[in-house]
Amino acid sequence: MEAETFQHEASRVRPHLLLIARRHVGSEEESEDIVQDCLLRMWTMRDQLSLPFEALAATITRNLCIDRIRSRPPVSPLKGMEADVPDTDEGHPERIERMMNIVRALPDMQQIILRLRHIEGMEMKEIARLTGSTEVAVRKALSRARMAVKKQYMRRKEE
Repeated sequence: MEAETFQHEASRVRPHLLLIARRHVGSEEESEDIVQDCLLRMWTMRDQLSLPFEALAATITRNLCIDRIRSRPPVSPLKGMEADVPDTDEGHPERIERMMNIVRALPDMQQIILRLRHIEGMEMKEIARLTGSTEVAVRKALSRARMAVKKQYMRRKEE
């Protein structure tokens, strides 16, 4: 593919790629970086490309967004949650630690969904988009995670 042809096609698909990246990562700067990385990858393989390459570019952009999200540092488990525990209860640090140990024992996907929903305050639709799942599946996984946490908490409370 000639440089002019690539440049024309890249400028045509760039707005769509930015939209995809913005929906996934939320940040304008990160979206620009991701789209630039995508177009750079496309440029390196321009000899094997055929027109139109929008579908391939969209897939590469989505995968780069997922990689970027996965590389973010883990979320602080108690951010904003400490206010929910009454200060009059002297055992609340132990309760919080016990609860977080239970959450850490959950399967990875349930942990992620539980944290995104209750700590980050994300909507089900956003969580489904980030995890590559359906909204129904996210609701079901969240429900199972809540039930598992409650069951383990009650079991350990009796001990």
